[in-house]
Amino acid sequence: MTDFAKTRQMFDIPPGVIYLNGNSLGPMPKAAPNAINSFLMDEWRTELVRGWNTKNWFMQSNTLGDRLGRLIGAPAGSTVVGDTLSIRVFQAVAAALALAPDRRVILSDSGNFPTDLYMVEGLMGLRDVGYELRTPAPEDVLDHITEEVATVMVTEVDYRSGRKHDMQAIIKKAHSVGATVVWDLAHSIGAIPVDMYGTNADFAVGCTYKFLNSGPGGPAFIYVAPRLIDQVAPVLSGWFAHEAPFAFDLNFRPMPGKIDRMRIGTPSIAAFSLLGAALDIWDGVDMLDLRARSIELSEALISGVEAKCPGLTLASPRDPEQRGSHVAFKFEHGYACMQALIAQGVIGDFRAPNIMRFGITPLFTSLEDITQAVDILANILTEKTWQNPEFQSKALVT
Repeated sequence: MTDFAKTRQMFDIPPGVIYLNGNSLGPMPKAAPNAINSFLMDEWRTELVRGWNTKNWFMQSNTLGDRLGRLIGAPAGSTVVGDTLSIRVFQAVAAALALAPDRRVILSDSGNFPTDLYMVEGLMGLRDVGYELRTPAPEDVLDHITEEVATVMVTEVDYRSGRKHDMQAIIKKAHSVGATVVWDLAHSIGAIPVDMYGTNADFAVGCTYKFLNSGPGGPAFIYVAPRLIDQVAPVLSGWFAHEAPFAFDLNFRPMPGKIDRMRIGTPSIAAFSLLGAALDIWDGVDMLDLRARSIELSEALISGVEAKCPGLTLASPRDPEQRGSHVAFKFEHGYACMQALIAQGVIGDFRAPNIMRFGITPLFTSLEDITQAVDILANILTEKTWQNPEFQSKALVT
């Protein structure tokens, strides 16, 4: 059994703070300062450029990818880390389209994170061959998977509501009509059990700074099914993906038979040191234990809010099996109310137009945290302190 009391002690959360926003940015692991300092003082300072060999910096995209891959059911050698999630979305969708050169429809949904859609729009603009991006309602995606579709690009867990797509059903339907699926696992990895290999998934991308706690702007990852790797054309053909990167050929030749072909350019080794420290925490975590605790905590939050906080309406699926690991409520004055909560040490977040969002992160969140957060929220609503002037103006980042 996973010892969540032990994992809680591995995070440096400020005293007096109940942190319910790990779904947006995870808190700092206590090991992070030593990890970044060790990189600075024991690697970069002493090894200089030799570190690419002596500290194996060159292969950290792969070694960290394998560690991370365990959390998404990916076999060794199928996941690499580096660059940003937006870049990885572009890379994965471009590769998926190249597998279906005669098709022009990219299917997503209206609940997808906007950046994913923006990146696809940019890709379509670069290759003006009549591509069409379709975005039906999330619950209608299955019905729109037809033989016109080249690839389906969806985020497994909706960033606003927490609604969870049926991964197996979407993959099965897409494959039956000759399409592939690109999964964005930003709100899945470290939150719910994922099985890339077992579901016969094609592509997946995701970030590491949410539930994995690698720090602001932590590196992203991409997964490619081993059965596809030799067919995949790396449109972003950087030198780290070359068959012989240090031959410095003028023409690109992708690394054959390896996920290395999805590497791009020189990654941030400093950021990798923080990711490595964060992944150390996950070495002792069973994802089924984590999922059970997540449901327990989310059910406690929902029942508490519905009993004590009139005016808030559940925006997440009622059935815990249909949602990820955050819970959303609608409230007309959601932004101001969230600012009032934050002022009292309960940190969640807001998503337009009226969503108050709370991350359920068992590695460091306890049942006592949930109970206290509900009581503080109830008091804010009773006293109407959210109406205070200081909570009305929106900050640059909401």
